[in-house]
Amino acid sequence: MPLQLAGIDLSDVDLSGVDLSGADLSGADLSGADLSEANLSEANLSKAYLSGANLRRADLSGANLRRAFLSEANLSRTNLSKANLHHANLDHAILDHANLSGANLSGATMPDGTKHD
Repeated sequence: MPLQLAGIDLSDVDLSGVDLSGADLSGADLSGADLSEANLSEANLSKAYLSGANLRRADLSGANLRRAFLSEANLSRTNLSKANLHHANLDHAILDHANLSGANLSGATMPDGTKHD
């Protein structure tokens, strides 16, 4: 059974390298959290607040980030393949060398403030 952490406040917590694959973190506050190199594959992060979070080298493949707030998050070298970023806010996020292959970016606010088609 997936870990149920919906709505939890984990702001500014060090979760680097943790395995949260398949976890339900919908609506969670992870602002400023260190999730570098964490495994969040297939996790539900819909409507999660990840502003300023460090997700460098994290695995978010297949994750649900629908309507997630990722403003100013560090997503460099993050695996976002097949992730659902529908209507996610990536304003001022760092996406250097991120893997976005097969990701759903429809309606997402991109780092430069533009809306993705």
